Amino acid sequence: MTDTTPATRVTELPTRWMRDHLHEALAIYGAAMGYGESVVAGRYGYAVQHTERPGFRSVGGFAETPQGERLVGFGYGYLVAPGQWWHDQVRNALDRRTAKQWLPGAFEVCELHVHPDHQSRGLGRQLLHALLADLPHPAALLSTPDTDTKAFRLYHADGFVDLARGYHFPGDARPFAILGARLPLAPPAPRD
Repeated sequence: MTDTTPATRVTELPTRWMRDHLHEALAIYGAAMGYGESVVAGRYGYAVQHTERPGFRSVGGFAETPQGERLVGFGYGYLVAPGQWWHDQVRNALDRRTAKQWLPGAFEVCELHVHPDHQSRGLGRQLLHALLADLPHPAALLSTPDTDTKAFRLYHADGFVDLARGYHFPGDARPFAILGARLPLAPPAPRD
């Protein structure tokens, strides 16, 4: 039997497109993270601000549906800098030596999400590699729930290492892992 699942197209997105489609992207974020509508709505203003940060880059994964092509996964990030909430939280979570080795000039993978209906098909890996391809930064950093999830396994399989574990960001009761990878990422392993 052959797989009849239509291919998903992954592409870099212009900043303007991302701003215009943030509600659509954040609905995927909410579904993937298990967040309610109020959390997702509260994230919108921050996401708009993120699009204005130096080095902002975004990618999207689009699937064909009977209604036409639609966004089913996305990722974005930017250059980390002192004074940004996430940078300062991570700086406090890391020991001085680790922070000095990883934070300067790093690219933060701020969001990377695939709608649950489209997970486990390699789209997260495609988005991650597209987002980080050809960046002029020495490293990529991200945070992810500190539990055995598909995302956590993906990041480790693709070269990310633990920088801190069990960190609690304000406003979220779950522990998070802070991960880093030197760039460029190795090409993804071929799928069987």
